[in-house]
Amino acid sequence: MIITFIDFLKARLQAVKIGCYIGIAVMLVWSVVAVDTHHAHTWMEAHIPGFWSIFTLLSCVVLIYFARWFGKSGIMTREDYYDN
Repeated sequence: MIITFIDFLKARLQAVKIGCYIGIAVMLVWSVVAVDTHHAHTWMEAHIPGFWSIFTLLSCVVLIYFARWFGKSGIMTREDYYDN
């Protein structure tokens, strides 16, 4: 079932990208319009519109690239590694 879903998303990659961009834009607009920064804990939170949305996006990107690097650095191996 999950493979079918992944194939479905791969076939509609442009729509998935547009949906992600729309989601990011909605979160950014919501954080600028609806979030009260009067009681912010940090300077960045009070003065950078959509700080937590931007922080979350950048954190996810860093985590993805770190995981890819970590996997390729030795964790991932050949499929027949244990057969020998």
